[in-house]
Amino acid sequence: MGGVAAVLGEKLCGVYLQGSFAVGDADEHSDVDLIVVTHAPLAPGDPAALQAVQERIYAMPATWAQHLEGTYVTCELLRRVDPERTPLLYFDNGSTEYAWDNHCNTAVVRWSLREHGVALVGPPPSSLVDPVSADDLRAEMLWALGDWDRWLADRDLKSRRYQGLIVLTICRMLHTLEFGRVGSKREAGEWAISALPQWSDLVRAALDDRPDPWRKVREPADPGLMARTYAFLDYALSRARS
Repeated sequence: MGGVAAVLGEKLCGVYLQGSFAVGDADEHSDVDLIVVTHAPLAPGDPAALQAVQERIYAMPATWAQHLEGTYVTCELLRRVDPERTPLLYFDNGSTEYAWDNHCNTAVVRWSLREHGVALVGPPPSSLVDPVSADDLRAEMLWALGDWDRWLADRDLKSRRYQGLIVLTICRMLHTLEFGRVGSKREAGEWAISALPQWSDLVRAALDDRPDPWRKVREPADPGLMARTYAFLDYALSRARS
């Protein structure tokens, strides 16, 4: 964190681990999801300087260094769910180039950070994020399911990795709609196998195929599983809207 601290100086409020490592569902292939919180907005030169830090970390001889996924957000914006989903400075998993993206500006990330976030630097995350209600999470899931439906309609995804990821993401959305909290991919998948027996074969296949995901990015998905995945999304949309 020394490089980030050197760039941000007194603007740095805290650095937090969230996502699968925070909730205890990570393995050696998981993304390392970070939230960097600042007291003030980034200065014009900060994004390029932070990209240089990301490049140095990426070059380190450690697998996790190539799978950092980080977002920079001010204390003020982080405090409450942002209905505008303002784009934030973001480094995607496996990337050394920054983008402005709303990927982490969600109720889900705020809930996960507040309830399970690990402070690497800074105050407890619960002091920075107001409680996120079950209604906020459910509303976001309804929006997210529709967004995924629109996104997938414009893409011909045939990757083995993405097929399983889509299935488990749908499970997580349905799980959140059911319980009003955020569950891990494995927790949501196991719940779906029990609660949605008509989809248990599809979900079990996705859970069993989780290890070593990056090797599977360029492997073709099974056409039958892909067709079932799109049908599963249709089912989830119908269930969520009923």
